[in-house]
Amino acid sequence: MTTTFDRRRFLLGAGGLALAAPAFAQPGAQESSDELQVRVENNSVPELCAEKDNIELDFISPRVRHMQIQAVHPSYINTIQSDRWAPDWSSCDLSPDPKFFSQSRRRTFWETPEFWLTGYTFPSFWRPNDVPVRVGDKVEKGLHMIQVWMWYRERAEEIMAIYPPDGYWRGRPLPFEDMRWTAYGSSFLVGPVEMQERPIVDLDELVFEPATRTFVLKFQRGGEARITVKGADQDRLTLDVSFSDAMPGGRPFAALRSMYTMETMSDAAIVGWRNKRGKGWEESPVIDFKGASATEFWVGRHLPSRHNLSAPDMVFSRFRGEAAAEK
Repeated sequence: MTTTFDRRRFLLGAGGLALAAPAFAQPGAQESSDELQVRVENNSVPELCAEKDNIELDFISPRVRHMQIQAVHPSYINTIQSDRWAPDWSSCDLSPDPKFFSQSRRRTFWETPEFWLTGYTFPSFWRPNDVPVRVGDKVEKGLHMIQVWMWYRERAEEIMAIYPPDGYWRGRPLPFEDMRWTAYGSSFLVGPVEMQERPIVDLDELVFEPATRTFVLKFQRGGEARITVKGADQDRLTLDVSFSDAMPGGRPFAALRSMYTMETMSDAAIVGWRNKRGKGWEESPVIDFKGASATEFWVGRHLPSRHNLSAPDMVFSRFRGEAAAEK
C-alpha cells in the first residue's frame, strides 16, 4: 500500500458526483415534502456489565425504502487529550454465550491501492459462520468479521466493521484532526431485525460491488438491502441505504445496539429526534426514552465517557418511500 491516497478518487462516484458527507441537519431544519416519519421504539434494559449491548432502538415503518446512516465524531472530540477504549469486564458474566469453534485466519480478499477488505475467522463466535461473502466471481466462506479499510494521510484507516453471522455493522469517521485513531462504539443492524437469543439480521449472502462501493445484503427471509459508502472524512462516515421491499412480518428495518450503565460509562447516553409536527429537537436519556415518531434521530453523548471515549455518535435520517428513493 505505497500509493498516495487520492481523496478525490474516493469522493467521486462513477457519475462524477461528489459524495462528501452532507451537513447534519440542525434543529428547525426545513423538511422535504417526501420525508417519511418512522416509529422508533426503545427495547433497552438496565445493565451493570459495560461490555453487554443493553441498548436496543428499533426503527419501524412499512413504507421506508431508503435512509441515511452517519457515524459522526462526538461534540467533545476536540477536547480529548488521552483516549479511552480498553474493555471493562467488571460486573460481567459472559459464560452463557453459545460458542461455535473455528480455525483462526486473516485474509485480505479484495483491494485497490486506496480501498480494501480484510476478513477474519475467530477461534469462537456465538453463531455459525456460514454466510458467504462474494466479490465478483470470488466467494469467501467462514468469515466472522470484515474490516473496510481506506488509505488516508499515508496510512491505513479502518472505517467500518461488518459481522456476517449476525448482521451487525460498526462505523467510524476518519480520525479527527491530528488524532491517530478513534474508537468504535454503537453497532447497527440493517434489514428485518428479529430475536434469536439477541437481535440479529439473518443473512443469506453478503455481496460487495467495488465499482460503487456498495454492499448488498441478501436476507434469509427474502428481499435485500444495499449499503453504499457515500463519503468518509474527518467529521463523519456517511452510508446510503436502500431496501427492495418492506420488512416481512412488520419487523424493524433497522436497529441500533449499544451499551449504557451510567452516563459517564456508556457508548450511547442521550437520544435526540425531530418530527414533522415539532418546532424543534427533543431529547431524552436513552435508558428513559419512551419511543417517538421521527424524521431524524440522533444517538450519542454530551459528556465524555470512561468507555470508548472517542466513539462516534450515530444519526439515522432521510427516510424515504419507494417513489422518492427512485429519484
